[in-house]
Amino acid sequence: MRRLMTLGLLAALAGTTVTAAQAEPGGCLKYGAVGAVGGHVAHHGVLGAVGGCVTGMYRRHVYRKEAKQKAALYDQEHPGAKGTYAQKATAYDVEHSTQPGKLTPDAATPQGGAQPGQMPQGQVQPQGDTHL
Repeated sequence: MRRLMTLGLLAALAGTTVTAAQAEPGGCLKYGAVGAVGGHVAHHGVLGAVGGCVTGMYRRHVYRKEAKQKAALYDQEHPGAKGTYAQKATAYDVEHSTQPGKLTPDAATPQGGAQPGQMPQGQVQPQGDTHL
């Protein structure tokens, strides 16, 4: 009986992991496994697994929510565009130099591509005294 339950559990687990891979944060299984390892060290493996599972589900929810927002913004800029919300969110990231997980571009790198403290291309920094 125990062997039958173990085989059933393994078959169910294999069925859930054969799905198409997407570039989004791990869910309950991934974070739950990490939480279980962390909880094992603290002698609370089940509690760590539950906490990790909840964290993974929340991270994936936030990621998908933001991807849908980016897809809506992409639809406003490109009416009639076809594709899934994940594809549109990726296209929005490419066009607006954002990263997955961030709705706005990085403030550290200006649009001109210059690093902080550098002059943008095409501008020359004045040398010496500029009084006339």
